[in-house]
Order: sequence, then C-alpha cells, then structure tokens
Amino acid sequence: MKRTLYGEEHELFREQFRRFLEREAVPNYGQWERDGVVSREAWLKAGAAGFLCPWLPEDYGGSGADFLYSAVIAEEVAKALCHGFYIYLHNDIVVPYLWTYTTDEQKGRWLKKCCTGEYITAIAMTEPDAGSDLQAIRTTAARDGGHYVVNGMKTFISNGMLNDLCIVAVKTDPKAAPAHRGISLIVVEAGTPGYEKCRNLEKIGMHAQDTAELAFNDCRVPVGNLLGEPGQGFKMLMAKLQQERLVTTVRAATLMGVALGLTRDYVNERKAFGKTIGSFQNTRFKLAEMYTVAEVTRNFVDRLIVAHAAGEKIDTETAMAKWWATENLKRVVDECLQFFGGYGYMEEYPIARLYRDVRFQTIAAGTTEIMKEIIARSVLGV
Repeated sequence: MKRTLYGEEHELFREQFRRFLEREAVPNYGQWERDGVVSREAWLKAGAAGFLCPWLPEDYGGSGADFLYSAVIAEEVAKALCHGFYIYLHNDIVVPYLWTYTTDEQKGRWLKKCCTGEYITAIAMTEPDAGSDLQAIRTTAARDGGHYVVNGMKTFISNGMLNDLCIVAVKTDPKAAPAHRGISLIVVEAGTPGYEKCRNLEKIGMHAQDTAELAFNDCRVPVGNLLGEPGQGFKMLMAKLQQERLVTTVRAATLMGVALGLTRDYVNERKAFGKTIGSFQNTRFKLAEMYTVAEVTRNFVDRLIVAHAAGEKIDTETAMAKWWATENLKRVVDECLQFFGGYGYMEEYPIARLYRDVRFQTIAAGTTEIMKEIIARSVLGV
C-alpha cells in the first residue's frame, strides 16, 4: 500500500539524508562497531548538513521542520543498518527537553551547538537499582548556594561516552511524598569536576552505540543548569515519553521491512535440493505471515506519526504500537535469520547484525511489560 503521509519536501530531505548516510556512515560503520562509538566527525558533518534538530526554529540553528522529518531520519538510519548512530536520541528525545523546559538564557547557551554537532546530548535516568521504577532513583542533588552538589550513579546511558550535555534525573528532595515529587532534572556538562564517564559497556548488540556508566561524586552543577522548577522532573519525563516511544516504534517498523527485504532477496537466490528456498511452501507461508504483520504495523505506525505531528495525545496508542512493533520485530528477524541457515550466523551478513541489535528494542523506552501496564490502566480506567 502506498504511503501518503510524506510530502515532496520530506522525500527530497529523505534523499539528501540517505546520501549523507551512504557517504559518511555506511563506509565507517564497521570501524565504529570495533571502536564502540561513532566518531565525533560524523556528528559534526551531520550538523553541518542540517540533519541535527531540524525541527528547532531558525534562530536556534534549525529550520522549523515538522515531526515527519524526524520520522524520515529514524527510517533512513534503520534502512542503512546504522542504528548505532543515535541521531534520533539527540534530535527527538533529549534536545526537546532543552527546548521545552529551558529559559531564554539556557536556550542561548545550548541549542545552537546541539544543531551544529558541537554538543552531543544524553539523558541519564536508569540506575543500577532503578530501571522502569524511576521513583526509586537514589542520585541526589543538594542545594549549596549557587550550585547543586550531585552524588550518585547512572547506567545504560546511550551517548554516554560522547555526551557534552547530559540531562540527569536527580532527587532534590529525597524525603518528598510521594517520591516522584522530589525528582528534578539537571543538565551536567562534560568536564564538570566530579562528573565521570566510567566505562563504555560491552553489549550483545548495538556495538557502535556508546552506552556508559556515569558517576557523580560531589559534582557541583550551577543552579542555572536546572530545567524548570525543582520537583517537576518526573512530570517533564512523563510528558516526553510519547515521542520517545513513537521514535522507537518508527525504527522498529522500518527494521522489520529491512529484515524481510534481505530475506526475500536471499530465498529467491539460494538453492536447496535443486530449487530456490523461496519455492518451498514453508518459506512462502512464513513470508506471507511476516509481510502481513509488517504491513499492519506500518499502517498503524503511520497513523500515529500523523497524529503526533498534529499534536494529539496518543500515549495509549503509542504504548500499543511500541510493544507490538518491537516484539514482532524480534520474532520476524529471528524467523528471517533461520532461512539463511549457517550464513545467518555470520557477521558479514546484515541479518546477523539485525539479530543481535534488535533484541534491545523491547527494552528501550519502556519494556513490553510496562507498555502493557499503561494500556491496561487506560482500558480499565485505573
């Protein structure tokens, strides 16, 4: 079915971004995987080409683009199999906090460099003992004159080693009841004494994406780096989850199509017992099932992209799409790899990279179980 959500300008942007990835990312991706991090040069080139935060107003370095441009970026990074290049984390998850909850002075300090690639961003919520239960975080920020003194540990932080600005979820009032009322968001800048990027974590997939442990030891952060008001952090985080989950879902829906395209081409060429694998009934039926799931997913996600771009509140629907798309992506890639036989287990085959990388999708931006809990509360009205 022909997609109708994108206009001519979106497709021109898509072609430009696709060429950028083919030139700057695809040839270097193997090295980035070996290094465990995307090069800063790539970020700077992305900024120079206008691919970082294009939705920001021109006064702050963007071009005032709508959300559909963000969806195009997420789709094309997935199609290029360069999903460790976490542009969408920077563009559509972290920097929106720096736009929505900042003063004019803070905007002036940070936003233009976020567009140029001079500042790479991260957000630090998860801790060794606090994942989905954000209210259980232990990192504290105690007011001391013109500074907050931050102490604590964060883990599984994407862009953790590269980041120049990290939004950190902290407890400014550890005794608040309920606990979420004590959470605030503070921007910690790289190089701040007491802020340590401990180590780049070794993962089973997403090797080019630097995922780090961060430590804060009497880290003195200016009061002027607080986002919004003290105690409003949890509310801010909840308000931005719809977009975070939708971007994750857009990526998952696209990767499903990538896996199926690779498999279709392979089974039409690979022969067994004197005929192509694609001529066997099992192959044909499996692909028929998976293509149907992919088409249903694609249409649902496209509807949500349009609704979100129009400013609609679709938290429940986004939770539905997030668990559906990521769980089915995991299943589809697993079944696709089976058709490749032993070759599917070889790193030189793109399906192998997909297999190890997509497992993360059902965990990122809220686990499948959390998504189902959100949906159940909405359906049951509790």
